[in-house]
Amino acid sequence: MNRRRAAEAALIFNVTIWGATFVLIKAALTDLSPVLFLALRFTLATIALVVAFRGAGMPWRSWKTAGAGAMAGTFLFFAYLFQTVGLRFTTAPRSAFITGLTSVAVPLLAASVYRVKPNRSEVMGVLIATGGLALMTLPGGKGPVGTGDLLTVCGAIGFAAYIVMLDHYRNKMGYELLAVSQIAISAVWAWALVWLVETPRLVWRPAVVWAILITGLLCTALAFAILAWAQRYTSATRTALIFMLEPVVAWITSYVTVGEGLSGRAAAGAALILGGVAMVELKPLNPKPHRFL
Repeated sequence: MNRRRAAEAALIFNVTIWGATFVLIKAALTDLSPVLFLALRFTLATIALVVAFRGAGMPWRSWKTAGAGAMAGTFLFFAYLFQTVGLRFTTAPRSAFITGLTSVAVPLLAASVYRVKPNRSEVMGVLIATGGLALMTLPGGKGPVGTGDLLTVCGAIGFAAYIVMLDHYRNKMGYELLAVSQIAISAVWAWALVWLVETPRLVWRPAVVWAILITGLLCTALAFAILAWAQRYTSATRTALIFMLEPVVAWITSYVTVGEGLSGRAAAGAALILGGVAMVELKPLNPKPHRFL
């Protein structure tokens, strides 16, 4: 129980730094093309993780663990690709809100692929939080659904697949190895595609430098090492539900920094998200074993 609480507190820390950086990333993308940004971000994070875990010892136990890291990194990269490109065409809070759809997709994927059924309290929490997400994102909250929103939905599905896979392999390999391998594969994907899908653009200015440093070191290296460790002690559905707090943090950050707020309807949605998370956190976790189809 103590480890689960510590793990979920660490995930809330992740959500806080992720949600707080949407505005910074959006500002940096005016002078930095999306895929090049991801390549620099993941490369910096890979170097930081290799240095941090250089004495941990990360033996590859079998080809399955190597494949797990590669697949997790692939899902992670394309999720970030859709989210980052989508952020160019939508607002920071809307991007964060739609990314919260991850919480809806995770239990569905876990049940269909690994036959892992969430607890009743987790289902209720997801439904309540999803209602809050709808208030924040559907037309009528603030503008119609656009291209950026649809791209971000694709990113949310990718994040869901990533979380479910991480949950399945959480006890099959060390978290150090899993963290390094998935971020390194993401960097490889980014550099492989940067000249194929865009015309690279980079103007060095303070916002760009800070965006690369903060997202590379804090939001990627530190946050995904924490995630690889934390999912050993909690479920995929709980992880995804905690991630629903990200849009709330993004909303507060964007309002405080650039005055980009949402309607009273969105505030009600944020309250529902917080209520859904609280409902699940007050219930005990009874993890069920995975059964692969």
